[in-house]
Amino acid sequence: MLESLYLFMAATLALALSPGPDNIYVLTQSLANGSRSGIATTAGLISGCIVHTTLLAFGLSALIAASDGLFYALKVLGALYLLYLAYSVFRSDATISIGGNTHKKTYWELYKIGVIMNLVNPKVLIFFLAFFPAFLWDPNGNTILQFYILGGTFMVVSFITFSSIALLAGSISNYLKTRKSVGVVLKWLQILVFVGIAVYILIP
Repeated sequence: MLESLYLFMAATLALALSPGPDNIYVLTQSLANGSRSGIATTAGLISGCIVHTTLLAFGLSALIAASDGLFYALKVLGALYLLYLAYSVFRSDATISIGGNTHKKTYWELYKIGVIMNLVNPKVLIFFLAFFPAFLWDPNGNTILQFYILGGTFMVVSFITFSSIALLAGSISNYLKTRKSVGVVLKWLQILVFVGIAVYILIP
């Protein structure tokens, strides 16, 4: 059991550090609004994993993956939500990206966005379905418990890694706040990240 968990933790850490839509989004949020905003977003992204772990543990992920129509509908829904977020950023004042005004999203709002982003990305569901079973230490035992242990381990390692990214990026954010012209760059960076994740979801 411990050997499987150690290998799983190492694989999760490598994945969390690899450039991907989630950690890039945390990075841009932290650069734009500071470490706490990045950590709030991280908490939302990680919380969504509870749902994916539950779907996996009870076999619902396999059913969704087997239905091409349902899977495609989820992909479209996820992409549309992300494009809506990109449009919202586009309509906002560039200065909101570097904080210091009443239009800045609250931590609760960022948390909810993180949760929804995770849930509407069906590729996360497929990733769990493909990744987790390889680390079951007793396929003939209580697989539900094992999936939840793996899910909890995945969430803890990912949260620590993403939060570290948020803290590092947040320290740069404090410097950027003294350069108001950077707001436009950060605004468009967030838009590109949202659109990029939407395209990533739709690509087969």
